[in-house]
Amino acid sequence: MTINHPSFGPVADDRVIIFDTTLRDGEQSPGFSMNLEEKIRMAKALEALGVDVIEAGFPVASPGDFESVQKIAEVVRESVVCGLARSGGKRDIEAAGEAIARAPRRRIHNFISTSPLHMKYKLRMEPETVLELIAEGNRASRRYTDDVQWSAEDGSRTEPDFLCRCVETAIRHGATTINIPDTVGFTTPEELQAIFAMLRERVPGADGVIFSTHNHNDLGLGVANTLAAVAGGARQIECTINGIGERAGNAALEEIVMAIRTRRDRIPFVNRIDTPQLLSVSRLLATITGFDVQPNKAIVGRNAFAHESGIHQDGILKNAATYEIMTPESVGWSKTSLVLGKHSGRAAFRDKLRALGYALGDNKVQDAFERFKVLADQKKTVFDDDIRALVDDETRDHERIRFVSLDVRAGSRRPAEAALELLVDGEIRKAEVTGNGPVDAAFTAIGTIFPHEATLALFSIGAVTEGTDAQARTTVRLQEAGKMVDGQGADADTVVSAVRAYVHALNKLLVKRERGEPEALSA
Repeated sequence: MTINHPSFGPVADDRVIIFDTTLRDGEQSPGFSMNLEEKIRMAKALEALGVDVIEAGFPVASPGDFESVQKIAEVVRESVVCGLARSGGKRDIEAAGEAIARAPRRRIHNFISTSPLHMKYKLRMEPETVLELIAEGNRASRRYTDDVQWSAEDGSRTEPDFLCRCVETAIRHGATTINIPDTVGFTTPEELQAIFAMLRERVPGADGVIFSTHNHNDLGLGVANTLAAVAGGARQIECTINGIGERAGNAALEEIVMAIRTRRDRIPFVNRIDTPQLLSVSRLLATITGFDVQPNKAIVGRNAFAHESGIHQDGILKNAATYEIMTPESVGWSKTSLVLGKHSGRAAFRDKLRALGYALGDNKVQDAFERFKVLADQKKTVFDDDIRALVDDETRDHERIRFVSLDVRAGSRRPAEAALELLVDGEIRKAEVTGNGPVDAAFTAIGTIFPHEATLALFSIGAVTEGTDAQARTTVRLQEAGKMVDGQGADADTVVSAVRAYVHALNKLLVKRERGEPEALSA
């Protein structure tokens, strides 16, 4: 069966549309804030990856959200740019329509809760009122675009008969995509597959729209539920890079896409994702947000293609298929790890950046190259991961505070001393302080240069590669007035890496201060 869609034209039954909500649902996660420039970088990366729909934000939530959706709509040419709105919010839909107006392909995604629990305690509305708002929201959305999506928040816990009435109302009043979210990650694969099969069978007009699935990972079933929904008839998948999102996160784009690609015998569907870009987009998001994926994360974790067991290593050497169900190259990993040295030139360094998936301007390349040369003098061997760490650290788009230099004196017989220079709003500022160890002294110096009320909630250090000369990668978590952010830094000097991480976190905290936080949404 083929469905004629306003944005995609004829959609064959074996195609799944990839709807990425990293910039909306993903950014609602505690600590996962992005500034405007970072959102634009991420949107461009998602477009290059082959994402069909980019949910750019919730425009009515704040002036910052409106601006980010509007700017993304101006720069994204191929993917559909989507703005979120509440079905019953007249201003919501106006803001979404205005924000996406400049996108060549645009969508409004309106939603309202439909479960008994949400209608009683969250909305405090009767079912008939909800149905009226569904009709109103979809009619209003159609004034701005023919591509309208409607979502039943908490759909997986909605009574079947009422869910059918809601979906029928949404279709009758202009929705072209119907999304049934498992908002709280409660359902199981068998239940969700049955919900989609029921809706397609019972709802008039269901054969003329695309059904969508959006699954949270509270029970670790996000990806499994997503694939079950596709088996039940969903042809749009909502997901995020690295699985970020509210609470335990959303179904991970990279896991879904590679499951479909690897198991075509059981999941016979196609999509537009350019899978060799998955690793670079994952790392871009980790760099922007300051949240690394765990080492054993499927597809993009650093251990995803690592083998330590002697039996496994023997099998891999004889035939990689013995223990690898996909090739590392298919998702962006490189077989070559050893790279470049202190005698390498700028041209070779630029070529290596391209091979690792980075597209940087001349100034950024020069800044990264200078740090590479310093690192090459310090380390005997420079690896791909070393280059990724320093480039990620150098290419963040935070403007207000930047690391300049640090001198530390420490030992067992005297208090540690730190002399720090930071560039704050274009002005060099300095501080010399003492502390209970070099890291404490360095962090105290940051507070002296840029006073703030944030408290340190997490301090973690790991090595980028192996050996005593390995770069340190530090994670710092700051909390202030209920807001939480993580920052990361990398350097051959552990204390310098800690300062870079603290500065990264502090910049992210300033972004949170400057823009309003969206209302709590779960759909």
